[in-house]
Amino acid sequence: MLDFDQAQTLLANAAGPLQRSEEVRLADAAGRVLAADLQATVDIPPADNSSMDGYALRMADWGPGVRLPIQQRCYAGDMPEPLKPGHAIRLFTGSLIPAGADTVVMQEDAVEADGHVEISRQPESDLYIRRRGEDTMAGSPLLAAGTLLEAAHVALLASQGLASVPVFGQLRMGILTTGDELVLPGQPRATEQIYNSNGPMLAVLARGMGALPVHVLHARDTEEDLLAAFKTLLADCDLVLTVGGVSVGERDLVKPALAALGGELSLWKVRMKPGKPVALAKIDGKPVVSLPGNPVSAYAVFAMLVSPLVRRMQGRETLFPPISHLPLRTEQPRQDAREEFLRVQRRPAEDGGAELVPYVHQGSGVISSLPWATGLARLPAGVPVHDNDRVPYYDLRHWLA
Repeated sequence: MLDFDQAQTLLANAAGPLQRSEEVRLADAAGRVLAADLQATVDIPPADNSSMDGYALRMADWGPGVRLPIQQRCYAGDMPEPLKPGHAIRLFTGSLIPAGADTVVMQEDAVEADGHVEISRQPESDLYIRRRGEDTMAGSPLLAAGTLLEAAHVALLASQGLASVPVFGQLRMGILTTGDELVLPGQPRATEQIYNSNGPMLAVLARGMGALPVHVLHARDTEEDLLAAFKTLLADCDLVLTVGGVSVGERDLVKPALAALGGELSLWKVRMKPGKPVALAKIDGKPVVSLPGNPVSAYAVFAMLVSPLVRRMQGRETLFPPISHLPLRTEQPRQDAREEFLRVQRRPAEDGGAELVPYVHQGSGVISSLPWATGLARLPAGVPVHDNDRVPYYDLRHWLA
């Protein structure tokens, strides 16, 4: 069996970023991955401006009891007049600083009457002035290729006047479930059958990562069905996920079907629980990853092993989200020959920190544990883990994003 870290690295490097890119409107850029380094095109702010409602003046003109005539009222969007000596200009937040002014006094420290203003306390030079280029300067680095764009990035890009940005093409994923025992949700089900939860689950996981599930197919346990499904998926998709059918049973036909299509298949057993059987093949340079059939195992393998590959193919800069280390609460020591990934909830601890509480039933068929869990706790192989021991915690909000 491969160690988990080895398997994760192998899968993360199973393919490179997509070679295609496109230009998208800024309004459609959220969730896409930037395909080129961008530089600032304008200074932000583009000119010195006021961060307060108040008055612009020269520090040299201020004195106790001095009343300065108000030369102009200048709103954001107006062009101020040059400040005359011995005068003040009424400003509002965002108003440009008039030429000749070196000080802004907020309105709470001023009294205006009869067209004059008196400053009630000594002002400070440069206070309440946002200087040109203090946020970004034209020509400076703005965003790096590989950035997953979110609302904050869109705000930054919009501030530069950009209407569109270059992004990597959306990753097109194909999903294939197998097994004569499966029926689609909403269809009649015989006693010997179960509903297919893996197909809908993986499609939603793909969308949650910004990928496009082009096909979600199901094939019966015949080589003819499998070959037809694979041909459709490989023609239309960049990455194919299969579920089940990669073991060595009489009806585990995914492996021979891939071989018939010229796939170079590596059948692995990964030292992880749940999720031991995982396979990787490449056909015409496209990766095909086969997941275990139990829904919990498929979910865990997608989160831990497939998601870094998805991020790499999307062109993202960060493949592996951060991992924290938190104490695990367990009534008895836990130990397994494989690394175990427990479904846990991150909860407040009595000491003000956080702790991990495992789901009571950790079986690989217990689907109810998935919506309950906030993440996975990684327990080492062959080493007992006791109550309050600190273990790596994989937050699913980040690993599935």
